[in-house]
Amino acid sequence: MKVRNDYLPDLVRIVAMTDETVDLRTLRLVFEDPSLRDRFSFLPGQFGQYSVFGVGEAVFTIASSPTRKGYIECSFKLMGKVTTALRDLEVGDLIGFRGPYGNGFPVETLKGRDLLIIGGGVGMAPLKSLIEFCLDNRRDFGEVTILNGARTVADLLYKKEMEEWGQQEGVRVIQTVDPGGETPEWRGKVGLIPNVLNELAPKPDGKFVVVCGPPIMIKFSLQVLDRLGFSPDRVITTMENKMKCGLGKCGRCNIGPVYVCKDGPVFTAADLARLPRDY
Repeated sequence: MKVRNDYLPDLVRIVAMTDETVDLRTLRLVFEDPSLRDRFSFLPGQFGQYSVFGVGEAVFTIASSPTRKGYIECSFKLMGKVTTALRDLEVGDLIGFRGPYGNGFPVETLKGRDLLIIGGGVGMAPLKSLIEFCLDNRRDFGEVTILNGARTVADLLYKKEMEEWGQQEGVRVIQTVDPGGETPEWRGKVGLIPNVLNELAPKPDGKFVVVCGPPIMIKFSLQVLDRLGFSPDRVITTMENKMKCGLGKCGRCNIGPVYVCKDGPVFTAADLARLPRDY
């Protein structure tokens, strides 16, 4: 029997690309191996390693839902060598992919619950996977409230998707931009996500909250949720911490006894409270 090499990427072809913002692009990818297109499976919140041959590889969450068969998507921000190389590619080009890695969101635990999903900036990428999963399995979940924020109107992600999500029964989409980031035509809220969350003052009532975004946004959002009475084990977040190998071997993502790439990247607020205080 052939033993699989976990460090050897599979080939995926770029079949579509969407510029979400000036510096953030979404790629739709299809496995070159036809058998992988049908049998590849993952959980919302899991991530992969995407490689440009001769340049390197980088970690991005899988931004599409496992319910959307035949392709996967990733959204990445222009930041360094690998993302610059990815931006130079075109539809039809091949890149490498290995994964999925990490634990993913606890979708079985979330079933039957109302959900409050809070995303800031590129933190919407893993949440997009979860939202699509919930909406594709609509009967399995309660009401879904999406609080989405960005620095400016131009920086808001998934504008078309947000409009479509907000039109579905039992789904509420609230968008906000930082003060000064609004335009004359803007009809959403203006304010930092934690402030808008505090203003909305959602009641716990058995719901689960999923939060993803810049670390400072997560920190203050968790504080607001705590003041509002949400139990730490019902508040879920996802994070990255210098993940490199994806297999818990290199140690770059280590926080005390935890390896983010294997034990995460999804953690509850209760999990985070047990991490070393100097993190």
